[in-house]
Amino acid sequence: MRSSGIMPRVRILAPFIFLASLILISVWLDRPLPRADIVYANTSENFTLDPQRLSYQHDVRTSRSLFEGLVNVEGEHGTPEAAVAASWRRGEDGRTWTYHLRDDAHWSNGAPVTSHDFIYAWRRAILPDLAADYTGFFLSIEGAKDFFEWRVKALAEFAKSPGGADAANKLWKETESRFATQVGLSAPDDHTLVVKLARPVAYWLDVCAFPAMFPVYPPLVESFTRINPRTAQLEQDPGWTKGGVLVSNGPYQLVQWRPKRSMRFEKNPYYWNAANVPSQTIESIPIEDPNTAVLAFENGDIDWLTDTIVEYRGDMFDEAKRGLRKNLHVLDAFGTDFFSFNCRPKLADGRANPFANPAVRRAFTLAVDKATIVNNITRMDETVATTFIPPDSIPGYQTPAGLAFDPIKARAELADAGWKDRDNDGVVENESGEKFPTVEIMYSAGSPRYRDMAGALSAMWRETLHVQSAPRSKDPLGYKDALKQGDFMIARGGWYGDYGDPTTWLDLCRTGDGNNDRKYSSAEFDALLDKAANELDSARRFQILQDAERIITERDLPMIPICHYVTVYMYDPTRLTGLSRHPRLEQYMGRLQIKK
Repeated sequence: MRSSGIMPRVRILAPFIFLASLILISVWLDRPLPRADIVYANTSENFTLDPQRLSYQHDVRTSRSLFEGLVNVEGEHGTPEAAVAASWRRGEDGRTWTYHLRDDAHWSNGAPVTSHDFIYAWRRAILPDLAADYTGFFLSIEGAKDFFEWRVKALAEFAKSPGGADAANKLWKETESRFATQVGLSAPDDHTLVVKLARPVAYWLDVCAFPAMFPVYPPLVESFTRINPRTAQLEQDPGWTKGGVLVSNGPYQLVQWRPKRSMRFEKNPYYWNAANVPSQTIESIPIEDPNTAVLAFENGDIDWLTDTIVEYRGDMFDEAKRGLRKNLHVLDAFGTDFFSFNCRPKLADGRANPFANPAVRRAFTLAVDKATIVNNITRMDETVATTFIPPDSIPGYQTPAGLAFDPIKARAELADAGWKDRDNDGVVENESGEKFPTVEIMYSAGSPRYRDMAGALSAMWRETLHVQSAPRSKDPLGYKDALKQGDFMIARGGWYGDYGDPTTWLDLCRTGDGNNDRKYSSAEFDALLDKAANELDSARRFQILQDAERIITERDLPMIPICHYVTVYMYDPTRLTGLSRHPRLEQYMGRLQIKK
Protein backbone atom coordinates (compact mmCIF):
# COMPACT_ATOMS: atom_id res chain seq x y z
CA MET A 1 0.00 0.00 0.00
CA ARG A 2 1.32 3.43 -0.92
CA SER A 3 2.46 5.78 1.78
CA SER A 4 0.06 8.62 2.49
CA GLY A 5 2.86 10.98 3.36
CA ILE A 6 1.20 11.78 6.71
CA MET A 7 2.90 11.44 10.07
CA PRO A 8 1.50 8.68 12.32
CA ARG A 9 0.09 11.17 14.83
CA VAL A 10 -2.09 12.75 12.15
CA ARG A 11 -2.98 9.40 10.62
CA ILE A 12 -4.89 8.49 13.80
CA LEU A 13 -7.20 11.44 13.22
CA ALA A 14 -7.61 10.81 9.48
CA PRO A 15 -10.54 8.34 9.74
CA PHE A 16 -12.47 10.77 11.91
CA ILE A 17 -11.77 13.67 9.56
CA PHE A 18 -12.86 11.51 6.61
CA LEU A 19 -16.03 10.45 8.44
CA ALA A 20 -16.84 14.05 9.31
CA SER A 21 -16.34 15.01 5.69
CA LEU A 22 -18.74 12.30 4.56
CA ILE A 23 -21.35 13.52 7.03
CA LEU A 24 -20.99 17.11 5.81
CA ILE A 25 -21.25 15.99 2.18
CA SER A 26 -24.33 13.88 2.98
CA VAL A 27 -26.01 16.79 4.75
CA TRP A 28 -25.22 19.11 1.85
CA LEU A 29 -26.55 16.66 -0.75
CA ASP A 30 -29.72 16.06 1.30
CA ARG A 31 -30.41 19.74 1.88
CA PRO A 32 -33.94 20.95 1.11
CA LEU A 33 -34.15 22.74 -2.23
CA PRO A 34 -36.82 25.04 -3.65
CA ARG A 35 -39.45 23.49 -5.92
CA ALA A 36 -38.04 22.73 -9.35
CA ASP A 37 -39.42 24.42 -12.45
CA ILE A 38 -40.89 21.07 -13.49
CA VAL A 39 -41.64 18.11 -11.22
CA TYR A 40 -42.64 14.77 -12.71
CA ALA A 41 -43.33 11.33 -11.24
CA ASN A 42 -42.09 7.91 -12.33
CA THR A 43 -43.83 4.73 -11.21
CA SER A 44 -40.66 3.36 -9.61
CA GLU A 45 -37.15 4.26 -8.51
CA ASN A 46 -34.44 4.44 -11.16
CA PHE A 47 -32.37 1.28 -11.35
CA THR A 48 -29.33 2.84 -13.00
CA LEU A 49 -28.05 5.99 -14.67
CA ASP A 50 -25.36 4.10 -16.57
CA PRO A 51 -26.39 4.40 -20.26
CA GLN A 52 -24.82 1.07 -21.16
CA ARG A 53 -26.62 -0.81 -18.37
CA LEU A 54 -30.15 0.56 -18.56
CA SER A 55 -33.17 -1.27 -19.96
CA TYR A 56 -36.29 0.09 -18.24
CA GLN A 57 -38.41 2.92 -19.62
CA HIS A 58 -38.01 5.30 -16.69
CA ASP A 59 -34.23 4.80 -16.78
CA VAL A 60 -34.28 5.62 -20.50
CA ARG A 61 -36.31 8.77 -19.83
CA THR A 62 -33.89 9.92 -17.15
CA SER A 63 -30.88 9.12 -19.30
CA ARG A 64 -32.14 11.49 -21.99
CA SER A 65 -32.08 14.32 -19.46
CA LEU A 66 -28.45 13.74 -18.57
CA PHE A 67 -26.79 12.36 -21.69
CA GLU A 68 -27.00 12.85 -25.42
CA GLY A 69 -25.93 10.65 -28.30
CA LEU A 70 -25.03 11.26 -31.90
CA VAL A 71 -28.67 11.90 -32.80
CA ASN A 72 -31.99 12.49 -31.05
CA VAL A 73 -35.53 11.45 -32.01
CA GLU A 74 -37.58 14.31 -33.42
CA GLY A 75 -40.81 14.72 -31.46
CA GLU A 76 -43.44 15.11 -34.18
CA HIS A 77 -42.55 12.39 -36.68
CA GLY A 78 -40.20 10.17 -34.68
CA THR A 79 -37.28 10.56 -37.09
CA PRO A 80 -33.59 11.10 -36.19
CA GLU A 81 -32.26 14.66 -35.87
CA ALA A 82 -28.82 16.12 -35.17
CA ALA A 83 -27.50 16.05 -31.59
CA VAL A 84 -23.80 15.66 -30.72
CA ALA A 85 -23.26 14.82 -34.38
CA ALA A 86 -23.84 17.96 -36.44
CA SER A 87 -23.80 15.92 -39.66
CA TRP A 88 -23.22 12.40 -40.95
CA ARG A 89 -23.10 10.40 -44.14
CA ARG A 90 -23.45 6.76 -45.11
CA GLY A 91 -20.97 5.34 -47.57
CA GLU A 92 -21.96 3.78 -50.88
CA ASP A 93 -21.35 0.32 -49.41
CA GLY A 94 -24.21 0.96 -46.97
CA ARG A 95 -21.92 -0.14 -44.13
CA THR A 96 -19.63 2.80 -43.41
CA TRP A 97 -20.98 5.73 -41.39
CA THR A 98 -19.00 8.89 -40.78
CA TYR A 99 -20.16 11.30 -38.07
CA HIS A 100 -18.88 14.83 -37.64
CA LEU A 101 -19.21 15.91 -34.02
CA ARG A 102 -19.97 19.52 -33.24
CA ASP A 103 -17.11 21.55 -31.78
CA ASP A 104 -19.28 23.06 -29.03
CA ALA A 105 -20.39 19.75 -27.47
CA HIS A 106 -19.06 19.61 -23.89
CA TRP A 107 -19.34 17.57 -20.73
CA SER A 108 -20.88 19.17 -17.64
CA ASN A 109 -17.36 19.86 -16.32
CA GLY A 110 -16.47 21.83 -19.44
CA ALA A 111 -14.36 19.14 -21.14
CA PRO A 112 -15.06 18.62 -24.87
CA VAL A 113 -17.08 15.61 -26.01
CA THR A 114 -14.91 13.65 -28.42
CA SER A 115 -15.22 10.75 -30.80
CA HIS A 116 -12.96 8.79 -28.41
CA ASP A 117 -15.64 9.12 -25.70
CA PHE A 118 -18.12 7.32 -27.94
CA ILE A 119 -15.66 4.55 -28.74
CA TYR A 120 -14.91 4.10 -25.03
CA ALA A 121 -18.63 3.86 -24.17
CA TRP A 122 -19.38 1.46 -27.01
CA ARG A 123 -16.47 -0.74 -25.99
CA ARG A 124 -18.03 -0.96 -22.51
CA ALA A 125 -21.28 -2.19 -24.06
CA ILE A 126 -19.55 -4.75 -26.29
CA LEU A 127 -17.44 -6.25 -23.50
CA PRO A 128 -19.13 -9.31 -21.96
CA ASP A 129 -17.75 -8.11 -18.60
CA LEU A 130 -20.51 -5.50 -18.35
CA ALA A 131 -23.33 -7.94 -19.25
CA ALA A 132 -25.24 -5.11 -20.93
CA ASP A 133 -28.81 -5.81 -22.04
CA TYR A 134 -28.29 -4.11 -25.38
CA THR A 135 -24.97 -5.59 -26.42
CA GLY A 136 -26.79 -6.92 -29.49
CA PHE A 137 -27.08 -3.40 -30.90
CA PHE A 138 -23.29 -3.17 -31.08
CA LEU A 139 -22.67 -6.60 -32.57
CA SER A 140 -23.72 -5.17 -35.94
CA ILE A 141 -20.36 -3.36 -35.98
CA GLU A 142 -17.70 -5.13 -38.02
CA GLY A 143 -15.58 -7.41 -35.85
CA ALA A 144 -17.61 -6.77 -32.70
CA LYS A 145 -19.17 -10.24 -32.57
CA ASP A 146 -15.82 -11.98 -33.01
CA PHE A 147 -14.25 -9.72 -30.40
CA PHE A 148 -17.09 -10.42 -27.96
CA GLU A 149 -16.79 -14.18 -28.44
CA TRP A 150 -12.99 -14.06 -28.08
CA ARG A 151 -13.28 -12.17 -24.79
CA VAL A 152 -15.87 -14.65 -23.44
CA LYS A 153 -13.56 -17.54 -24.27
CA ALA A 154 -10.47 -15.79 -22.86
CA LEU A 155 -12.21 -15.07 -19.55
CA ALA A 156 -13.42 -18.67 -19.33
CA GLU A 157 -9.88 -19.94 -19.88
CA PHE A 158 -8.51 -17.56 -17.27
CA ALA A 159 -11.09 -18.74 -14.74
CA LYS A 160 -9.83 -22.31 -15.11
CA SER A 161 -6.38 -21.35 -13.85
CA PRO A 162 -6.28 -17.78 -12.50
CA GLY A 163 -2.87 -16.21 -12.90
CA GLY A 164 -3.20 -13.30 -10.50
CA ALA A 165 -3.03 -9.55 -11.04
CA ASP A 166 -0.17 -9.55 -13.55
CA ALA A 167 -1.84 -12.12 -15.79
CA ALA A 168 -5.19 -10.34 -15.50
CA ASN A 169 -3.64 -7.02 -16.48
CA LYS A 170 -1.83 -8.67 -19.38
CA LEU A 171 -5.10 -10.11 -20.65
CA TRP A 172 -6.69 -6.68 -20.41
CA LYS A 173 -3.87 -5.12 -22.45
CA GLU A 174 -4.44 -7.76 -25.10
CA THR A 175 -8.18 -7.02 -24.98
CA GLU A 176 -7.57 -3.32 -25.58
CA SER A 177 -5.25 -4.10 -28.48
CA ARG A 178 -7.67 -6.55 -30.11
CA PHE A 179 -10.56 -4.10 -29.80
CA ALA A 180 -8.56 -1.30 -31.42
CA THR A 181 -7.50 -3.43 -34.39
CA GLN A 182 -10.44 -5.81 -34.79
CA VAL A 183 -13.60 -3.74 -34.22
CA GLY A 184 -14.80 -1.35 -36.92
CA LEU A 185 -14.63 1.85 -34.86
CA SER A 186 -12.10 4.62 -35.46
CA ALA A 187 -11.55 8.27 -34.61
CA PRO A 188 -9.45 10.03 -37.27
CA ASP A 189 -9.60 13.09 -35.01
CA ASP A 190 -11.40 14.26 -31.87
CA HIS A 191 -14.51 15.29 -33.80
CA THR A 192 -14.81 12.53 -36.40
CA LEU A 193 -16.22 9.07 -35.68
CA VAL A 194 -16.15 6.35 -38.32
CA VAL A 195 -18.28 3.24 -37.84
CA LYS A 196 -18.01 0.27 -40.17
CA LEU A 197 -20.81 -2.25 -39.88
CA ALA A 198 -20.59 -5.96 -40.63
CA ARG A 199 -23.57 -5.56 -42.95
CA PRO A 200 -25.93 -2.74 -43.93
CA VAL A 201 -28.35 -1.84 -41.12
CA ALA A 202 -31.16 0.27 -42.54
CA TYR A 203 -32.19 1.61 -39.13
CA TRP A 204 -28.68 2.19 -37.79
CA LEU A 205 -29.14 5.95 -37.43
CA ASP A 206 -32.27 5.36 -35.36
CA VAL A 207 -30.37 2.92 -33.15
CA CYS A 208 -27.82 5.65 -32.49
CA ALA A 209 -30.54 7.66 -30.74
CA PHE A 210 -31.06 4.94 -28.12
CA PRO A 211 -29.45 5.67 -24.72
CA ALA A 212 -27.31 2.52 -24.75
CA MET A 213 -25.35 4.31 -27.51
CA PHE A 214 -24.72 7.45 -25.43
CA PRO A 215 -21.15 8.40 -24.52
CA VAL A 216 -19.75 8.41 -20.98
CA TYR A 217 -16.88 10.48 -19.59
CA PRO A 218 -13.87 8.12 -19.60
CA PRO A 219 -11.71 9.75 -16.85
CA LEU A 220 -14.61 9.51 -14.38
CA VAL A 221 -15.61 5.92 -15.23
CA GLU A 222 -11.97 4.81 -15.17
CA SER A 223 -11.61 6.12 -11.62
CA PHE A 224 -14.29 3.62 -10.57
CA THR A 225 -12.85 0.73 -12.59
CA ARG A 226 -10.54 -2.15 -11.69
CA ILE A 227 -9.42 -5.49 -13.09
CA ASN A 228 -10.40 -8.35 -10.81
CA PRO A 229 -7.19 -10.39 -10.34
CA ARG A 230 -9.17 -13.60 -9.72
CA THR A 231 -11.43 -13.42 -12.78
CA ALA A 232 -9.62 -10.94 -15.06
CA GLN A 233 -12.98 -9.25 -15.56
CA LEU A 234 -13.36 -5.51 -15.81
CA GLU A 235 -15.37 -4.34 -12.78
CA GLN A 236 -16.91 -0.87 -12.59
CA ASP A 237 -18.39 0.51 -9.39
CA PRO A 238 -21.67 2.40 -10.03
CA GLY A 239 -20.52 5.18 -7.71
CA TRP A 240 -19.66 7.32 -10.74
CA THR A 241 -23.41 7.79 -11.40
CA LYS A 242 -24.20 9.39 -8.03
CA GLY A 243 -25.44 12.91 -7.49
CA GLY A 244 -22.66 15.46 -7.31
CA VAL A 245 -20.29 12.97 -8.98
CA LEU A 246 -21.80 12.18 -12.36
CA VAL A 247 -20.39 14.03 -15.37
CA SER A 248 -22.86 14.15 -18.26
CA ASN A 249 -23.20 15.79 -21.67
CA GLY A 250 -26.96 16.32 -21.95
CA PRO A 251 -29.19 19.32 -21.25
CA TYR A 252 -29.09 18.70 -17.49
CA GLN A 253 -26.63 17.63 -14.83
CA LEU A 254 -27.46 15.58 -11.74
CA VAL A 255 -27.06 17.64 -8.58
CA GLN A 256 -28.88 15.46 -6.07
CA TRP A 257 -30.14 11.88 -5.88
CA ARG A 258 -32.00 10.91 -2.75
CA PRO A 259 -32.85 7.23 -3.35
CA LYS A 260 -36.58 6.47 -3.26
CA ARG A 261 -37.32 10.16 -2.69
CA SER A 262 -36.21 12.38 -5.54
CA MET A 263 -33.67 13.13 -8.23
CA ARG A 264 -32.75 16.76 -8.96
CA PHE A 265 -31.40 18.08 -12.27
CA GLU A 266 -30.08 21.53 -13.06
CA LYS A 267 -29.42 23.00 -16.47
CA ASN A 268 -26.00 22.06 -17.82
CA PRO A 269 -24.31 25.38 -18.68
CA TYR A 270 -21.86 23.60 -20.99
CA TYR A 271 -24.54 21.89 -23.07
CA TRP A 272 -24.15 22.93 -26.71
CA ASN A 273 -27.83 23.87 -27.02
CA ALA A 274 -28.27 25.33 -23.52
CA ALA A 275 -29.74 28.57 -24.91
CA ASN A 276 -32.78 26.57 -26.10
CA VAL A 277 -33.32 24.60 -22.89
CA PRO A 278 -36.25 26.51 -21.36
CA SER A 279 -36.32 25.11 -17.80
CA GLN A 280 -33.57 25.69 -15.26
CA THR A 281 -34.43 22.82 -12.89
CA ILE A 282 -36.20 19.46 -13.16
CA GLU A 283 -37.10 17.06 -10.37
CA SER A 284 -38.09 13.40 -10.70
CA ILE A 285 -40.02 11.70 -7.89
CA PRO A 286 -40.62 7.94 -7.72
CA ILE A 287 -44.19 7.17 -6.61
CA GLU A 288 -44.89 3.45 -6.66
CA ASP A 289 -48.47 3.59 -5.39
CA PRO A 290 -50.70 4.58 -8.35
CA ASN A 291 -53.35 6.19 -6.15
CA THR A 292 -50.78 8.34 -4.38
CA ALA A 293 -49.40 9.43 -7.75
CA VAL A 294 -52.81 10.63 -8.95
CA LEU A 295 -53.39 12.49 -5.68
CA ALA A 296 -49.96 14.11 -5.96
CA PHE A 297 -50.88 15.45 -9.39
CA GLU A 298 -54.30 16.64 -8.32
CA ASN A 299 -52.75 18.42 -5.32
CA GLY A 300 -50.29 20.23 -7.59
CA ASP A 301 -47.22 18.48 -6.17
CA ILE A 302 -46.21 17.21 -9.62
CA ASP A 303 -46.66 18.67 -13.08
CA TRP A 304 -46.56 15.47 -15.09
CA LEU A 305 -47.51 11.90 -14.18
CA THR A 306 -45.68 9.70 -16.70
CA ASP A 307 -48.05 6.73 -16.39
CA THR A 308 -51.47 6.57 -14.78
CA ILE A 309 -52.10 2.96 -13.79
CA VAL A 310 -54.81 3.16 -11.11
CA GLU A 311 -57.50 0.49 -11.28
CA TYR A 312 -60.13 3.15 -11.85
CA ARG A 313 -58.40 4.79 -14.79
CA GLY A 314 -61.16 3.47 -17.09
CA ASP A 315 -63.62 5.57 -15.06
CA MET A 316 -61.24 8.53 -15.33
CA PHE A 317 -61.13 8.08 -19.09
CA ASP A 318 -64.93 8.02 -19.27
CA GLU A 319 -64.94 11.34 -17.42
CA ALA A 320 -62.32 12.72 -19.80
CA LYS A 321 -64.45 11.79 -22.81
CA ARG A 322 -67.35 13.71 -21.24
CA GLY A 323 -65.12 16.74 -20.79
CA LEU A 324 -64.91 16.40 -17.01
CA ARG A 325 -61.15 15.77 -16.94
CA LYS A 326 -59.01 18.12 -19.01
CA ASN A 327 -55.68 16.85 -17.68
CA LEU A 328 -55.95 13.14 -18.57
CA HIS A 329 -54.32 12.24 -21.89
CA VAL A 330 -54.58 8.78 -23.45
CA LEU A 331 -51.85 8.48 -26.07
CA ASP A 332 -51.18 5.68 -28.54
CA ALA A 333 -47.86 4.08 -27.62
CA PHE A 334 -45.23 2.10 -29.50
CA GLY A 335 -46.17 -1.10 -27.70
CA THR A 336 -48.33 -4.22 -27.90
CA ASP A 337 -50.09 -6.27 -25.25
CA PHE A 338 -50.03 -9.99 -26.00
CA PHE A 339 -50.09 -13.48 -24.51
CA SER A 340 -47.28 -15.87 -25.43
CA PHE A 341 -47.59 -19.54 -26.33
CA ASN A 342 -44.94 -21.97 -25.20
CA CYS A 343 -43.85 -23.38 -28.57
CA ARG A 344 -41.50 -26.07 -27.24
CA PRO A 345 -42.27 -29.72 -28.11
CA LYS A 346 -42.53 -30.62 -24.42
CA LEU A 347 -43.86 -28.77 -21.40
CA ALA A 348 -41.63 -28.24 -18.38
CA ASP A 349 -43.10 -31.32 -16.66
CA GLY A 350 -42.33 -33.54 -19.65
CA ARG A 351 -45.84 -33.75 -21.09
CA ALA A 352 -46.41 -33.31 -24.81
CA ASN A 353 -47.15 -29.66 -25.53
CA PRO A 354 -50.34 -29.16 -27.59
CA PHE A 355 -49.21 -25.61 -28.42
CA ALA A 356 -46.22 -26.92 -30.35
CA ASN A 357 -48.78 -27.30 -33.18
CA PRO A 358 -49.40 -23.98 -35.03
CA ALA A 359 -52.99 -25.05 -35.82
CA VAL A 360 -53.75 -25.20 -32.08
CA ARG A 361 -52.21 -21.75 -31.61
CA ARG A 362 -54.31 -20.41 -34.48
CA ALA A 363 -57.44 -21.91 -32.95
CA PHE A 364 -56.83 -20.27 -29.59
CA THR A 365 -56.08 -16.95 -31.28
CA LEU A 366 -59.20 -16.99 -33.46
CA ALA A 367 -61.32 -17.72 -30.37
CA VAL A 368 -60.35 -14.45 -28.61
CA ASP A 369 -62.85 -11.60 -28.85
CA LYS A 370 -60.36 -8.79 -28.35
CA ALA A 371 -62.93 -6.02 -28.75
CA THR A 372 -64.74 -7.33 -25.67
CA ILE A 373 -61.50 -7.26 -23.69
CA VAL A 374 -60.81 -3.65 -24.73
CA ASN A 375 -64.37 -2.51 -24.11
CA ASN A 376 -64.98 -4.28 -20.80
CA ILE A 377 -61.58 -4.79 -19.16
CA THR A 378 -58.93 -2.35 -20.31
CA ARG A 379 -61.53 0.34 -21.14
CA MET A 380 -59.02 2.78 -22.63
CA ASP A 381 -60.09 2.63 -26.30
CA GLU A 382 -56.91 0.79 -27.24
CA THR A 383 -56.65 -0.36 -30.84
CA VAL A 384 -57.48 -4.06 -31.10
CA ALA A 385 -54.33 -5.86 -32.23
CA THR A 386 -54.26 -8.49 -34.95
CA THR A 387 -50.56 -7.84 -35.63
CA PHE A 388 -47.48 -7.46 -33.49
CA ILE A 389 -46.25 -4.09 -34.80
CA PRO A 390 -48.59 -1.14 -34.08
CA PRO A 391 -50.09 0.00 -37.43
CA ASP A 392 -48.88 3.35 -38.83
CA SER A 393 -46.17 3.63 -36.17
CA ILE A 394 -43.27 3.25 -38.61
CA PRO A 395 -43.30 5.55 -41.67
CA GLY A 396 -43.50 3.51 -44.86
CA TYR A 397 -44.27 0.16 -43.23
CA GLN A 398 -47.65 -1.49 -43.76
CA THR A 399 -48.62 -4.18 -41.27
CA PRO A 400 -50.41 -7.33 -42.57
CA ALA A 401 -54.03 -8.09 -41.73
CA GLY A 402 -53.53 -10.72 -39.02
CA LEU A 403 -56.33 -12.94 -37.70
CA ALA A 404 -59.66 -11.50 -36.60
CA PHE A 405 -62.13 -13.04 -34.13
CA ASP A 406 -63.77 -16.06 -35.82
CA PRO A 407 -65.23 -18.76 -33.51
CA ILE A 408 -66.29 -21.06 -36.34
CA LYS A 409 -62.84 -21.05 -37.91
CA ALA A 410 -61.31 -21.47 -34.45
CA ARG A 411 -63.19 -24.73 -33.88
CA ALA A 412 -62.26 -25.91 -37.37
CA GLU A 413 -58.56 -25.24 -36.76
CA LEU A 414 -58.66 -27.17 -33.48
CA ALA A 415 -60.40 -30.07 -35.21
CA ASP A 416 -57.78 -30.06 -37.98
CA ALA A 417 -55.17 -30.34 -35.25
CA GLY A 418 -56.90 -33.54 -34.04
CA TRP A 419 -58.89 -32.16 -31.11
CA LYS A 420 -62.66 -32.75 -31.32
CA ASP A 421 -65.62 -33.36 -29.05
CA ARG A 422 -65.91 -37.00 -30.08
CA ASP A 423 -68.58 -38.15 -27.59
CA ASN A 424 -70.68 -34.95 -27.35
CA ASP A 425 -69.83 -34.40 -23.70
CA GLY A 426 -68.71 -30.80 -24.25
CA VAL A 427 -64.99 -31.66 -23.94
CA VAL A 428 -62.52 -32.02 -26.80
CA GLU A 429 -60.30 -35.09 -27.05
CA ASN A 430 -57.62 -36.38 -29.39
CA GLU A 431 -57.84 -39.61 -31.36
CA SER A 432 -56.67 -41.56 -28.32
CA GLY A 433 -59.51 -40.18 -26.24
CA GLU A 434 -57.26 -37.99 -24.12
CA LYS A 435 -58.85 -34.72 -23.09
CA PHE A 436 -57.18 -31.47 -24.00
CA PRO A 437 -55.04 -30.62 -20.97
CA THR A 438 -56.17 -27.84 -18.67
CA VAL A 439 -54.40 -24.72 -19.93
CA GLU A 440 -52.52 -22.68 -17.38
CA ILE A 441 -52.59 -18.95 -18.15
CA MET A 442 -49.70 -17.35 -16.28
CA TYR A 443 -49.65 -13.68 -15.38
CA SER A 444 -47.74 -11.49 -12.93
CA ALA A 445 -49.31 -10.93 -9.53
CA GLY A 446 -50.37 -7.45 -8.54
CA SER A 447 -51.80 -6.56 -11.95
CA PRO A 448 -55.62 -6.41 -12.05
CA ARG A 449 -55.36 -5.77 -15.78
CA TYR A 450 -53.67 -9.09 -16.52
CA ARG A 451 -55.72 -10.94 -13.92
CA ASP A 452 -58.95 -9.85 -15.61
CA MET A 453 -57.59 -10.47 -19.09
CA ALA A 454 -56.56 -14.01 -18.13
CA GLY A 455 -60.02 -14.61 -16.73
CA ALA A 456 -61.65 -13.36 -19.94
CA LEU A 457 -59.43 -15.58 -22.10
CA SER A 458 -60.31 -18.57 -19.95
CA ALA A 459 -64.04 -17.95 -20.42
CA MET A 460 -63.70 -17.43 -24.19
CA TRP A 461 -61.73 -20.63 -24.73
CA ARG A 462 -64.16 -22.62 -22.60
CA GLU A 463 -67.16 -21.30 -24.55
CA THR A 464 -65.72 -21.51 -28.06
CA LEU A 465 -63.27 -24.41 -27.92
CA HIS A 466 -64.64 -26.39 -24.94
CA VAL A 467 -61.19 -26.31 -23.36
CA GLN A 468 -60.65 -25.83 -19.64
CA SER A 469 -58.09 -23.34 -18.41
CA ALA A 470 -56.79 -22.05 -15.10
CA PRO A 471 -55.35 -18.54 -14.65
CA ARG A 472 -52.33 -18.60 -12.35
CA SER A 473 -50.52 -15.60 -10.88
CA LYS A 474 -46.83 -15.52 -9.99
CA ASP A 475 -44.81 -12.87 -8.24
CA PRO A 476 -42.78 -10.78 -10.72
CA LEU A 477 -39.51 -12.62 -10.09
CA GLY A 478 -41.14 -16.05 -10.27
CA TYR A 479 -42.98 -15.01 -13.42
CA LYS A 480 -39.76 -13.87 -15.07
CA ASP A 481 -37.92 -17.07 -14.11
CA ALA A 482 -40.77 -19.26 -15.35
CA LEU A 483 -40.69 -17.52 -18.73
CA LYS A 484 -36.96 -18.05 -19.14
CA GLN A 485 -37.18 -21.69 -18.07
CA GLY A 486 -40.16 -22.48 -20.28
CA ASP A 487 -42.32 -23.36 -17.28
CA PHE A 488 -45.61 -22.14 -18.74
CA MET A 489 -48.26 -22.94 -21.34
CA ILE A 490 -49.60 -19.47 -22.06
CA ALA A 491 -48.19 -16.35 -20.40
CA ARG A 492 -48.94 -12.65 -20.54
CA GLY A 493 -46.44 -10.50 -22.36
CA GLY A 494 -45.87 -7.05 -23.75
CA TRP A 495 -43.26 -5.14 -25.71
CA TYR A 496 -42.32 -1.55 -26.46
CA GLY A 497 -40.20 -0.95 -29.54
CA ASP A 498 -36.67 0.31 -28.90
CA TYR A 499 -36.20 1.99 -32.28
CA GLY A 500 -38.29 2.92 -35.30
CA ASP A 501 -38.00 -0.21 -37.41
CA PRO A 502 -40.04 -3.44 -37.72
CA THR A 503 -37.08 -5.52 -36.58
CA THR A 504 -37.34 -4.13 -33.05
CA TRP A 505 -40.45 -6.33 -32.90
CA LEU A 506 -39.73 -9.15 -35.30
CA ASP A 507 -36.37 -10.05 -33.78
CA LEU A 508 -38.26 -11.25 -30.68
CA CYS A 509 -39.36 -14.26 -32.73
CA ARG A 510 -35.98 -15.01 -34.29
CA THR A 511 -34.49 -18.38 -33.39
CA GLY A 512 -32.11 -17.99 -30.46
CA ASP A 513 -33.00 -14.38 -29.62
CA GLY A 514 -32.57 -13.67 -25.91
CA ASN A 515 -36.11 -12.26 -25.68
CA ASN A 516 -37.70 -15.20 -27.51
CA ASP A 517 -39.17 -16.74 -24.34
CA ARG A 518 -41.60 -18.71 -26.46
CA LYS A 519 -38.72 -20.59 -28.15
CA TYR A 520 -40.55 -20.23 -31.44
CA SER A 521 -38.36 -21.23 -34.37
CA SER A 522 -38.99 -20.99 -38.09
CA ALA A 523 -36.27 -21.33 -40.72
CA GLU A 524 -38.47 -19.49 -43.22
CA PHE A 525 -39.05 -16.57 -40.84
CA ASP A 526 -35.34 -16.35 -39.97
CA ALA A 527 -34.41 -16.41 -43.65
CA LEU A 528 -36.70 -13.47 -44.37
CA LEU A 529 -35.09 -11.46 -41.58
CA ASP A 530 -31.66 -12.30 -42.99
CA LYS A 531 -32.78 -11.31 -46.49
CA ALA A 532 -34.16 -7.99 -45.24
CA ALA A 533 -30.90 -7.30 -43.42
CA ASN A 534 -29.04 -7.24 -46.74
CA GLU A 535 -31.64 -5.26 -48.69
CA LEU A 536 -30.74 -1.58 -49.15
CA ASP A 537 -33.93 -0.57 -50.97
CA SER A 538 -36.32 0.59 -48.23
CA ALA A 539 -39.56 -0.35 -49.99
CA ARG A 540 -38.39 -3.86 -50.89
CA ARG A 541 -36.99 -4.33 -47.39
CA PHE A 542 -40.30 -3.39 -45.79
CA GLN A 543 -42.14 -5.81 -48.09
CA ILE A 544 -39.84 -8.64 -46.95
CA LEU A 545 -40.44 -7.74 -43.31
CA GLN A 546 -44.19 -7.60 -43.92
CA ASP A 547 -44.00 -11.16 -45.26
CA ALA A 548 -42.12 -12.13 -42.10
CA GLU A 549 -44.72 -10.54 -39.84
CA ARG A 550 -47.47 -12.29 -41.79
CA ILE A 551 -45.92 -15.65 -40.85
CA ILE A 552 -46.11 -14.95 -37.12
CA THR A 553 -49.50 -13.17 -37.13
CA GLU A 554 -51.45 -15.22 -39.68
CA ARG A 555 -49.85 -18.66 -39.82
CA ASP A 556 -47.63 -19.64 -36.89
CA LEU A 557 -48.93 -17.38 -34.08
CA PRO A 558 -46.24 -17.71 -31.38
CA MET A 559 -48.26 -15.11 -29.46
CA ILE A 560 -51.79 -13.70 -29.38
CA PRO A 561 -51.78 -9.94 -29.96
CA ILE A 562 -54.52 -8.41 -27.78
CA CYS A 563 -54.28 -4.65 -28.16
CA HIS A 564 -51.77 -1.93 -28.85
CA TYR A 565 -50.73 -0.07 -25.76
CA VAL A 566 -51.75 3.37 -24.75
CA THR A 567 -49.90 5.46 -22.21
CA VAL A 568 -51.98 7.60 -19.89
CA TYR A 569 -50.36 10.89 -18.97
CA MET A 570 -51.66 13.43 -16.51
CA TYR A 571 -50.60 17.02 -17.17
CA ASP A 572 -52.15 20.42 -17.81
CA PRO A 573 -51.52 21.29 -21.48
CA THR A 574 -52.16 24.97 -20.79
CA ARG A 575 -49.16 24.95 -18.41
CA LEU A 576 -46.77 22.22 -19.50
CA THR A 577 -45.56 22.22 -23.11
CA GLY A 578 -42.97 20.24 -25.06
CA LEU A 579 -44.26 16.67 -24.60
CA SER A 580 -44.24 14.55 -27.75
CA ARG A 581 -47.47 12.79 -28.71
CA HIS A 582 -45.87 10.59 -31.37
CA PRO A 583 -46.53 6.89 -30.56
CA ARG A 584 -42.88 6.33 -29.68
CA LEU A 585 -43.34 8.87 -26.85
CA GLU A 586 -39.64 9.73 -26.78
CA GLN A 587 -39.65 12.53 -24.21
CA TYR A 588 -36.73 14.92 -23.76
CA MET A 589 -36.72 17.03 -20.62
CA GLY A 590 -34.73 19.70 -22.42
CA ARG A 591 -37.86 20.45 -24.47
CA LEU A 592 -40.29 20.86 -21.56
CA GLN A 593 -41.45 24.21 -20.27
CA ILE A 594 -43.96 25.53 -17.76
CA LYS A 595 -45.85 28.56 -18.99
CA LYS A 596 -45.68 31.29 -16.39
